[in-house]
Amino acid sequence: MRDRQRLQLAMPIEPGETKEQAASASRFVTTHWSVVLSAKEGATGVADVALERLCRTYWWPLYAFVRRRGYNPHDAEDLTQEFFTQLLEKNFLSAVSPSKGKFRSFLLAAIGNFLAKDWRRANALKRGGGFSFVSLNGESAEEQYLKVPTSQLSPEQLFHQQWALTLFDQTLTKLRDEFVTAGKQEHFEAMKCFLTGEKPEQTYAERAAKLATTEAALKMAVTRMKQRYGKLLREEIANTVSDPVEVDEELRALFSAFA
Repeated sequence: MRDRQRLQLAMPIEPGETKEQAASASRFVTTHWSVVLSAKEGATGVADVALERLCRTYWWPLYAFVRRRGYNPHDAEDLTQEFFTQLLEKNFLSAVSPSKGKFRSFLLAAIGNFLAKDWRRANALKRGGGFSFVSLNGESAEEQYLKVPTSQLSPEQLFHQQWALTLFDQTLTKLRDEFVTAGKQEHFEAMKCFLTGEKPEQTYAERAAKLATTEAALKMAVTRMKQRYGKLLREEIANTVSDPVEVDEELRALFSAFA
């Protein structure tokens, strides 16, 4: 489902109320990248966990970037793993300015420098040390890469596009988990097409009948689902920036990746 169609997931975002925005800002210091930046002068256990979680989540866009730079699948996977190992083990964060603290921007600049220096280990050990980030629903990174539509995208453009799709995927997964926890997985599966932009095989009335509800009630449920998705997406983006005011800017950047 990681295709251009997924872009429609981010479109139905409802503006947050003032109280919600204020609450979000007050909680912002607990988001992953903010924790990492606040602890960069002296690493903490919490910051280490936050950074590893970010790396695990956004491994794939960097693999796609390295592949598009011309490396073969084996080298691309090894170099991406090695890059994250260096990132987690070395003091790479010392040069990061909080005013330029977007994790997306930091990663792209850091991987560029990493490849320019062409750091390669001489030993035969698998790059990546004790870390293993690749988990693409059973697919290898290369299988995932081969599904990306061939295009004239530069490595940087491909990185931004796949970053956006990763955010959309993460948000949809969180939304699905909420429905499952509430015992409403059937409702999620029935309404998901109205989020993803997939062509519905049934009308609202037909789906409502299947769920033993009314068409009006189903439409209201879809509206609430879209609103919840929008809030979850903003929270996911917040984890990758250093200031809450950057969330809207990142949203615009995500859409521009598909322009």
